[in-house]
Amino acid sequence: MDRQSFHKLCQILVTKGELRSTRNMSTEEMVAIFLNILAHHHKNRVIKFNFTRSGRTVSKYFHECLKAMIRCQKDFWKSPEPVPENSTDYRWKWFKNCLGALDGTYIRVKVPEREKPKYRTRKGEIATNVLGVCSQDLQFIYVLAGWEGSAHDSRVLKDALSRRNGLKVPTGYYYLVDAGYTNGTGFLAPFRGQRYHLNDWRDGHRPETPNEFFNMKHSSARNVIERREMALDPIEHQVDNQFVDGTLETNDYIGTVESSEDWSVWRQNLANEMWNTWNGNGE
Repeated sequence: MDRQSFHKLCQILVTKGELRSTRNMSTEEMVAIFLNILAHHHKNRVIKFNFTRSGRTVSKYFHECLKAMIRCQKDFWKSPEPVPENSTDYRWKWFKNCLGALDGTYIRVKVPEREKPKYRTRKGEIATNVLGVCSQDLQFIYVLAGWEGSAHDSRVLKDALSRRNGLKVPTGYYYLVDAGYTNGTGFLAPFRGQRYHLNDWRDGHRPETPNEFFNMKHSSARNVIERREMALDPIEHQVDNQFVDGTLETNDYIGTVESSEDWSVWRQNLANEMWNTWNGNGE
């Protein structure tokens, strides 16, 4: 984290999180202690040595920062809202009950030499694999950070679903995912082996099959997560998130990512419907 980002985070925790300096410690030092513990998993004894503070003081102000961070939650995290039946948004109108899109992204990190093999990505970078989930309007719904760069996206998603305060996907709703994920209940992936990326449809290229048209529409909507990742801000990091003051109330959640014949048939029927409508009277 650079200095500008650090001071921006401090300002947010003061103005929105109500973090306050004391006679003995500035908010900047509190946040520095907090970030050192989170980023490096340092123990209390290490922090008290590095900052010349007592273990009790370190513990106290770590929790003060944590409470301030939680107070900021509603300013940075949005409860999911499904695409309504009467949606007119050309990107999303076909994906009724869709909650948004998700994907994994790599954030470069510094780790000890012995840890580097676990964090090395397929491109050779040393990074952590971060799962990001966002709404149709580019607002974060959930983020899970900390997985090694060598971990597959599907493994990270499985972990997010298994956590007590992890990603919640109510039955009957779903997220858009890319072809690297399983097309299964709650997670709608594009057809593999077909043109998909938006660049494929430029220069007058038109879809030639229902599956290609579905992929084009899927890519247009799911592009929201790629646009969000490009603008990823250092302060927008992991907070285990639940549906807080949300519109979805249910105790029935999807807990695994498994392919099913019913889900595949539903996707194909949706693709056919989209194709027929487009050929009949346009979008």
